[in-house]
Amino acid sequence: MNRTVLTERLRALDDQLARLDADAASLRADRADATADDEHDPEGSTLSGEWQRIEALLDAARRDRVAVIDALSRVDAGTYGSCIRCGQPIPAARLEVIPTATMCVPCASA
Repeated sequence: MNRTVLTERLRALDDQLARLDADAASLRADRADATADDEHDPEGSTLSGEWQRIEALLDAARRDRVAVIDALSRVDAGTYGSCIRCGQPIPAARLEVIPTATMCVPCASA
């Protein structure tokens, strides 16, 4: 895995975070509308449910972004692809599936 893949992933996460932030702002405006009684609307999701969904997606994207930044730091330090626990190489197939992996399979399984 190289810097290009990680940089592209970081860009995609930044785009996703921007969209989710816009969704959250729109939802805040909807929640401020005192006439919006969505809790009793049988046709759609509630504002509370949508708020929880957006917050969960934001949290996951933020965690992923931190992991990508950490992986880019390991690329810069020359330690990307080495297990942080045992120091052995992380298999390329694992890094292809999980580019932010910090441990080899045996260490991650322990």
